[in-house]
Amino acid sequence: MLETRNLDKSFGAVHVTRGVSLKLERGERRVILGPNGAGKTTLFNLLVGELSPDSGSVHLAGENVTALPVARRARQGLSRSYQKNTLFDGLTVEENLGLAAAIHTGNATRLYTDSLARPEVREIVAEVAEQVNLMPYLHARVSEVSYGVRRQLEVGVALATRPLVLLMDEPTSGVGPEMAKGFHDLLNNLPRDLTLLIIEHDMDLAFDVADTITVLNYGEVVFDGLPEAARGSKLLKEIYLGSWEDA
Repeated sequence: MLETRNLDKSFGAVHVTRGVSLKLERGERRVILGPNGAGKTTLFNLLVGELSPDSGSVHLAGENVTALPVARRARQGLSRSYQKNTLFDGLTVEENLGLAAAIHTGNATRLYTDSLARPEVREIVAEVAEQVNLMPYLHARVSEVSYGVRRQLEVGVALATRPLVLLMDEPTSGVGPEMAKGFHDLLNNLPRDLTLLIIEHDMDLAFDVADTITVLNYGEVVFDGLPEAARGSKLLKEIYLGSWEDA
């Protein structure tokens, strides 16, 4: 469903990704681990088209999308939620979801309420709000809801575009233990045919949701395998997990 082939990217003398090759099958849930500066977010930027690789290619559902801009990749099914909120604070939760759904259905207008008048848009909004536990907050302005609800909304906005592949950059960043547990449940309840690629620092979440673990270090893939193998990897403990033992 999503594949990279030998992605290289440098900024001046700094080599950020080195020959990164990944292949995600439909419905796979893969978590990317790695220390700060390992190239994780740069890899996401290359995947969605915010950066262009120096060499290598990105393929979505069998098509080479390396030369396509962000919007074209999104229309073809590649969506992303960010480490920092990128929402419209002055709109309601429902309107944020409706705008994303309207763009997907081709019903986007300058008036957000007009978009929500479309039955197909309302159907997507209701389904997504249920999936990410946002029903109680639909009519609240984003500026009025908690940080944790905003994180849920970020995921909801991405889902409202009906992606084939969803990239998530540290979805539990900045939330407390209780909200982090809620994200475990949220991710586990997403449709199994949705392909997920997640950057995460929360080890419990990583090993709970992942079918596959990939570890980057200095821009290179140094581990790619099952969570069980990752737990026992001496290399992982040395380069990333530090004193983490038997988590």
